[in-house]
Amino acid sequence: MAKAIEAVLWDFGGVITSSPFEAFTAYEASNGLPKDFIRTINATNPDNNAWAQFESSDIDADAFDTLFAAEAKAAGHEIPGKEVLALLSGEIRPRMINVLKTCKAHFKIACITNNVKSGAGPGMARSSQKAEQIAQVMALFDHVVESSELGIRKPNPRIYEVACKAINVNAANCVFLDDLGINLKPARAQGMQTIKVISEAQAIDELAAITGLDMPTA
Repeated sequence: MAKAIEAVLWDFGGVITSSPFEAFTAYEASNGLPKDFIRTINATNPDNNAWAQFESSDIDADAFDTLFAAEAKAAGHEIPGKEVLALLSGEIRPRMINVLKTCKAHFKIACITNNVKSGAGPGMARSSQKAEQIAQVMALFDHVVESSELGIRKPNPRIYEVACKAINVNAANCVFLDDLGINLKPARAQGMQTIKVISEAQAIDELAAITGLDMPTA
């Protein structure tokens, strides 16, 4: 029998906001690059590539700019890393914020985000207005775990343990939403129920089924 849900844990980009992958696709199309070229670079040598090092704060933005460009060039197309960083901050999903507030009324909530020290705040906003919007969202969480602050990133199992400890829950009593399956696997191994976010509506429907809550329709 499934244990009672006490907490809902959320990824940020691609869950609370639109996916940066959408911005990657648009950038690739406008620059004559193969579809999913940026994602392919990020998935190559995923534990030690420029992206992994930046999310763990092992390098700064200038070093990322250089290293990512070299990785892209080796893959066939040179892209400055700083141009990729400008694509990271997605648009906030208003319905998902209302779902977040609904969950907050019944459960503990926390955010586990792989991010980088670029832009403003945890959401890597590129404008002061968006930074303020994201700050208001982040204030809803009982705790926020940022890879760039902790020095470890999903899917390292420790990052989920840190989040559970911070809000004093057992993993078996948590639901975790993320748009990347690789980040869900260690959460499941620790006993969490997981939701792969393919679309906003699909994720909300699955969360409603697991929690038993009536979720906002807008």
